[in-house]
Amino acid sequence: MQFDVYCDEVRPDLFSSKNPPVDYLMIGSLWAHREDRPSLKAAIHTLRDRHKVGGEFKWQKVSPSRLAFYEDLIALFFSEGDRLRFRCIAVNHTKVDLVTYHSDDQELGFYKFYYQLLHHWIDDFNTYAVFCDYKVNWDMTRLPVLKRCLCAANLSARVESVQAVPSEESVLIQLADLLTGAASARINKTLNPNSAKAAIVALIESRLERPIAPTRKNAQKFNLFEIDLGGGW
Repeated sequence: MQFDVYCDEVRPDLFSSKNPPVDYLMIGSLWAHREDRPSLKAAIHTLRDRHKVGGEFKWQKVSPSRLAFYEDLIALFFSEGDRLRFRCIAVNHTKVDLVTYHSDDQELGFYKFYYQLLHHWIDDFNTYAVFCDYKVNWDMTRLPVLKRCLCAANLSARVESVQAVPSEESVLIQLADLLTGAASARINKTLNPNSAKAAIVALIESRLERPIAPTRKNAQKFNLFEIDLGGGW
C-alpha cells in the first residue's frame, strides 16, 4: 500500500535556547493512505469555506472566534478511523547529550529524532512519501540523508521521497501542526484551562477516551512516543 506522511514540529529551538520555556521538543506526523489525499484535502477546504477561514491554519491560531472550525477539524481526523493516524515524538531537551551522541550538532540531533519518529511506523512491503514542513538547514543534505537512513533500515519497504514543503501550501501539514501543538501543550503543561486551546485538547482527549500522554508503540490512532534517553532495559 502507498502512504503519505505529513510532518511538523514544535519548539525545534530548544537545543539552542539559553532560556528554554518548556522541556519537550515535539515532532509530529500525520499518516494517510495516498488514495485518500484528494478527499481529505477537499474535506478540509469544505470546512474552511463553511467557517470562512482563509490562509494557513495551525495550533498557534486557535482562538475563541475560530473554535468551531478547529473542533470540526478534530472531528474530521477522528471520523477517518485508522486510515488517518497521528504519531509524535517527545524529546526532553534536558536529557539530550549533543556533545557525546550528536557531534555537538543541534541540527544533526534534531534529524536523528526525526528518524526515530518515522522509522518505527514504517511497515514491510509498503511505499511511503514523507512531507516535512520547510525549514532552513545549515546542512542541505539533511533530508536526503534522512531518506537514505530510512531506506537502509527498512529494506522491505520503499521510502520513495523525503521532501520539504512550505506548510502554507499543505493543509495536511497544517493539520499535523494542529495535532502536534495540542500534544505539546499537554505534555509541556502550557495550557490555560479556560482557553480555546484547552477546549481543543479536551475534545481530543474525549474522543480518545484517555488523556494525551505517552502511549505504547501499538497505539494506532494517536501515538505519543516519549523517547527514553537514559538507557537501561
